Amino acid sequence: MAMTLEEVSWVCVTFVKALLRFAFMVTNNLVAIPSYVFYIIILQPLRMLDRKRFWYIEGIMYKWLLAMVASWGWCAGYTVMEWGEDIKAISEDEALMLVNHQATGDVCTLMMCLQDKGMGKSHRDQQLVLLKKHLKKYYRSRDRKWIVLFPEGGFLRKRRETSQAFAKKNNLPFLVHVTLPRLGATQIILSELVARQENGTPAGGDARVLENKPKGLQWVIDTTIAYPKDEPIDIQTWILGYRRPTVTHVHYRIFPIKDVPLENDALANWLYQRFIEKEDLLSHFYETGAFPPLMGQKKAISKEMTLSNMWLFFIQSLAFLSGYMWYNVLQYFYHCLF
Repeated sequence: MAMTLEEVSWVCVTFVKALLRFAFMVTNNLVAIPSYVFYIIILQPLRMLDRKRFWYIEGIMYKWLLAMVASWGWCAGYTVMEWGEDIKAISEDEALMLVNHQATGDVCTLMMCLQDKGMGKSHRDQQLVLLKKHLKKYYRSRDRKWIVLFPEGGFLRKRRETSQAFAKKNNLPFLVHVTLPRLGATQIILSELVARQENGTPAGGDARVLENKPKGLQWVIDTTIAYPKDEPIDIQTWILGYRRPTVTHVHYRIFPIKDVPLENDALANWLYQRFIEKEDLLSHFYETGAFPPLMGQKKAISKEMTLSNMWLFFIQSLAFLSGYMWYNVLQYFYHCLF
């Protein structure tokens, strides 16, 4: 089928833009990531003197790195519309985000979503052991707030058939837009991070805890990502920007940790129920173009997420200036030594 002159022009312009974007992003990574590493090395004395302040500063720098990734999609017109409950109110509490997984672009979408939500970060059996060790050694000591988890354990297109076969065998619902979640990582996170009261019940959400004890995990944020026409964005699209501007829709539901069962069977049923609800949410979205209203709402409320162009420009400029500074520092030491 022959292309019109307008379509040919759009393809050519998009191709040139993709090359320029790719060159910029490669350069961006070459200056931003080494600069981050050098700052961390320089700040090691602070780590020995004041670990809490060190990891606070590291969290800010890490968030700036994520802002650079978010800017790639933002500049290409890939924006986010948020639905459901407002999670900004709990941005400084410890929370676990449970997210459906469709494509590599899901992570980039979350990087954009988390820019205005505070500074939290995120061989199966062996990986669960490593996760448990990581939570014990690093999460609490570095005062991290949020963990992002994809419980499905893989992309929708790769796991759907296996998940449907498992559902049929175990008399579970037949899901199309999501797959049945795996339990292991969720169990490990909850068992390690949920603070317990003396009677063994979870001390989170709106429960009072002693001031000298860590509050622990307080919320579970059920997060559902939906793409128009059920066409996910992959990392290549995010980087090269060859798809026309599109809006990704993200829906949130918040559960206090006291409402989340911790026993294995009860937790499995609770987690399955969340993904059955995701299936219903996505079915409604693909049929109507919108998520359904929350309980008590007459009409679903959405909010377009916005990023400050000035802020993104500042972050990118800081990265390139830092790269230039570290280049000159290394060059100076090289000449001094040789």
